[in-house]
Amino acid sequence: MPRKTLLTHLIILALLVLSSFTRAETWPQTLEQAKGKTVYMNAWGGSENINSYLDWAGEELNERYGITLKHVKVDDIASVVSRIVAEKSAGRESGGSVDIMWINGENFRAMKDNKLLHGPFVENLPNWQFIDPVEKPTTIEDFGHSVDGLEAPWGMAQLVFMVDTDRVSQKPTSMQELLAFSQKNPGLFTYPAPPDFIGTTFLKQALIELAPDAKRLKQPVGDDFEQVTQPLWAFLDALHPTLWRKGATFPASSSAMLPLLDDGEIAFAQTFNPSTATTAIHDGLLPETVRTYVHKAGTIGNSHFLAIPYNASAKAAAEVTINFLMSPEAQLRKANPKIWGDPTVLSLSKLPLQQQQQFRDQEDGIATLSQEQLGTALQEPDASWMNALEQAWLKRYR
Repeated sequence: MPRKTLLTHLIILALLVLSSFTRAETWPQTLEQAKGKTVYMNAWGGSENINSYLDWAGEELNERYGITLKHVKVDDIASVVSRIVAEKSAGRESGGSVDIMWINGENFRAMKDNKLLHGPFVENLPNWQFIDPVEKPTTIEDFGHSVDGLEAPWGMAQLVFMVDTDRVSQKPTSMQELLAFSQKNPGLFTYPAPPDFIGTTFLKQALIELAPDAKRLKQPVGDDFEQVTQPLWAFLDALHPTLWRKGATFPASSSAMLPLLDDGEIAFAQTFNPSTATTAIHDGLLPETVRTYVHKAGTIGNSHFLAIPYNASAKAAAEVTINFLMSPEAQLRKANPKIWGDPTVLSLSKLPLQQQQQFRDQEDGIATLSQEQLGTALQEPDASWMNALEQAWLKRYR
């Protein structure tokens, strides 16, 4: 093993051992402080499956810890970030309106840069012991930025494409193949309009595949933005006339694509959850002929996180809530494609043997790719590319 890799492993091991002592000393106090508190969790509310899962979590938290979980449904977590910024400007240093945020990417970076997050707290959570950041480095890195214990990993994600195999026999597994396919079969493909997260991820995926030097994307946006992104705009200029409705309009979101796919208006859709197609088929929202695939060079993958604002009203209860959501029991239920289908952040080798087997026995589902089939998860570009690409897309195509 190279010396640098060995040193990294030793440092992580030392931190885990140190944090275990901290947990043992302080966690009972945290549990006591959490009793009777209400936790306002601001999270996307656009999925009935996710909403139902959080309802279940709320019932468990109330029964086990005396915590009341309130799911504050939001369309865009950026609006929550703006609210917390406004609270800070107004001098509201405690008693804030948000206790937990479902967050990642540029929103996390903005919160971290402006010192709007509570912590570090993650390594003090008892269920942190089941996380292996060497095996899953995105559990401690968010869009190229270290999380520094300020947000807890909740689920894994990877961009996948859904296709109705009744209408498409040969799946295009690169952006070049997609363009050639769409030119021969116009109207079958589209993608969500940025700044929808999946729409912007599609832009990033295309840029990674098409850029002469994809390594440049790991650095912040600079004066060479137009030069670096020129292949992307050339690709989109050629692709858009071949899209659904000739690119004159785009779906508002990934979830808005599902009824279009179900009705046969389009033959493709994209999602950041590899189990979405299986769950939708189970719920009767997609035909059983829909399957999932990825591009042969890999697709973008990351983790999504839970964070606590610096001025949260119920910090201890928020930590207990997040610890429960990271537990093997909650993660196993969340990974079930009939419930949510969100891949776990836990490393199975760190779990007791019985729980390892429970994860392995859980069926992926009819349209869910295995970890081997998902292949290489490409790293996200630096967070600064997200907003820059969105603004450039809106300027060009809206």
